[in-house]
Amino acid sequence: MAIFEFKLPDLGEGVVEGEIVKWLVKEGEPLAEDQGVVELMTDKATVVVPSPKKGKVLKLHGAEGQMAKVHTPLVTLEVEGGAAQASAPMTTVQAPIAAAVSTPAIAAQTMSAKPKSDAKVLATPVTRRMAREHGLDLGAIAGSGPQGRVTKADVLSALSGNGAMAKGPQLSAHSAKTWAPMAVQVGDQRIPLRGLRKRIAAKMVESKFTAPHFTFVEEVDCTAMVALRTRINAQLKAAGDPSKLSYLPIIAKACAAALRKFPTLNANFDEAAQELVVKGSFNIGVAVATEDGLLVPVIKAVEHKSLRQIGDEVEQLAKAVREKRAKNDDLTGGTFTISSLGQTGGLMATPIINHPEVAILGVHRMRERPVVRDGKIEIGNVMNLSLSFDHRVIDGAIGADFTYALIKYLENPELLLLEMT
Repeated sequence: MAIFEFKLPDLGEGVVEGEIVKWLVKEGEPLAEDQGVVELMTDKATVVVPSPKKGKVLKLHGAEGQMAKVHTPLVTLEVEGGAAQASAPMTTVQAPIAAAVSTPAIAAQTMSAKPKSDAKVLATPVTRRMAREHGLDLGAIAGSGPQGRVTKADVLSALSGNGAMAKGPQLSAHSAKTWAPMAVQVGDQRIPLRGLRKRIAAKMVESKFTAPHFTFVEEVDCTAMVALRTRINAQLKAAGDPSKLSYLPIIAKACAAALRKFPTLNANFDEAAQELVVKGSFNIGVAVATEDGLLVPVIKAVEHKSLRQIGDEVEQLAKAVREKRAKNDDLTGGTFTISSLGQTGGLMATPIINHPEVAILGVHRMRERPVVRDGKIEIGNVMNLSLSFDHRVIDGAIGADFTYALIKYLENPELLLLEMT
């Protein structure tokens, strides 16, 4: 028998580490060739890493919740053979994607020999401001960018306690490494932040800290939209089609029409270049709740799809993310996001932008309310919209004008037939 050190193979271009979400084997257990060993979450996807050999598990390197580095020992196996072995040259894991998170990649850090002075550190003004406002010494953070440049992701990683800090004193009172453990009482329960929930937490911190949000709220009379949906579903039923159209495809189509009039909202913000990238297509993300957290599958090129096509795609992608079958491409490339809680949507909210996008729409519960039409009070179907914008690139007047353009299409959905192709 021989000892075989199975090292973590490449997980994809630019991915150098992954969080151990769940071990699929235990020490002392037999392991078959190609059997799944561990479920790892990277900044791009969750993958199952298979074993290249048959053997017995002697040691698992790392605990659930910890980070595993590419090309470092993952599992020690006892295998047939006469001498100790190491895993062959690394090849990229081709395991199916279980789920993915629409988050910018956070690169792994490299250790520096000693802190550098802030003046000599390569970093953008935004990165310097972030570090300064959080009391971080840029010279104590190892940069992952070109020529050792400290990036915004490096600062966020340092704040979360995951980044590699150069040797030297920790100067930040906000750094996670300076927090003392919280005392617990009898009956308290500690729940580790792991996997998708941990990625979502990092994403929310990054978005809220990076983009100065402002939120605009207005109500919309949905009576015409309700009538349109009712007619469409009646026609589907008469044709023997059991499917039903939800309001979401109509809202997505209206968003695309309004975004066409306000293209700077259909954009991503390039932090490195400090440039607004206005997108040529309307790729609408739809927030979907799963048992692990919120994921945002993206409906590509909404402007070229029918309400029926959008509805079918939303249903298929929502099912895929809940069953952890979504591909990375399904969850990336968004230009604008819709977040809706349906009947539990409440009156209003302050949705957090899906960075690097610059705007997000929160859709709230529809209720019957009194409305005034032609000087008369009638009962209408009314709901509130909450839109958050990145105030660095979107002024309040633009955000308000976009909101009213969107409301115009929702209150007069027949206009969508004239505006979109």
